[in-house]
Amino acid sequence: MGEAIGHSLPLAIGVALSPIPIIAVVVLLTSSRARSLGPLFVLGWLLGLAVVGTIVLAILGPSAADSSGQRTRRVSWVMIVLGVLLLVEAGRHLRGRARAGEEVALPAWMGAIDRLKPAVALGGGVVLGGVRPKSLLLVVGGAAAIAQTGIAGGQQAIAYAVFAVVATIGVGAPVVIYLAMGERSTELLGRLKGWLRRNHAVILAVVLLVIGVTLIGDGIGGLAS
Repeated sequence: MGEAIGHSLPLAIGVALSPIPIIAVVVLLTSSRARSLGPLFVLGWLLGLAVVGTIVLAILGPSAADSSGQRTRRVSWVMIVLGVLLLVEAGRHLRGRARAGEEVALPAWMGAIDRLKPAVALGGGVVLGGVRPKSLLLVVGGAAAIAQTGIAGGQQAIAYAVFAVVATIGVGAPVVIYLAMGERSTELLGRLKGWLRRNHAVILAVVLLVIGVTLIGDGIGGLAS
């Protein structure tokens, strides 16, 4: 199980460092219903991760490793394809990065996020955590990395739970800061939002580039073995 956690951990960190969801939760924490909307968003995020992980493990789990415990070629190809897609995304973000003195515009839906109803905040967490393409690629890669170790189903579930917890640190940390500091956190969270807004394209590009190369190398290594 330790091997499964080790293989999936870099992808969990990649999910955790995704700037747009962190900005979204910070905006929620500036609303009048911050104490309910922030935790609901994080809960939705965890639900999104759980749904995607369950599906991927159910599909790949029984066939990810052969009778000797070695990864199958099918999983190696999944790793390579995911790695290539992440490299494409990394290139797209590098091309769209902010120039000196510029501030990248946020998605249009971000302007209304602080006025969301609780159910919508929950659903938004589900979408950004498990359905948003960049998160989806990393989550699928993380679940596949766990499945390819060939460990028992119960151990796969525990390893994925660790993956989900680590992947939630990025959106969970602002909520913890707000609940601990209350209104005193406003300035700190505001600075965090501004920094992420200016640098989110470069952050994502670097994360996706590193993980994409790692997945491709891992997949090629599996095909060669």
